[in-house]
Amino acid sequence: MSPVRKTAGQTAAATRKRNAAGKKATPTRKHRAAGRKAAKTRTRRGAARKAAAIRARKEEATLTQPVPVQEPPAPESHVQATPETPIPE
Repeated sequence: MSPVRKTAGQTAAATRKRNAAGKKATPTRKHRAAGRKAAKTRTRRGAARKAAAIRARKEEATLTQPVPVQEPPAPESHVQATPETPIPE
């Protein structure tokens, strides 16, 4: 086999090898991307669930707390008018 044909064969083999690797890598990339997307969704849903639970707990806490009742203001003490005390105007 001449040296030229030998290198040509090697290059063809290398190209075939690269193509095969490319074909194998594409599904791997797609699969990995799908996995990443699923993980993102799981995380997002988990976070939403956690937030909803916290909101519900906060709401429940506000319902169970006693509502402060506002008392009417105390009436002013009326001063009896005597000769010593002047009448407030």
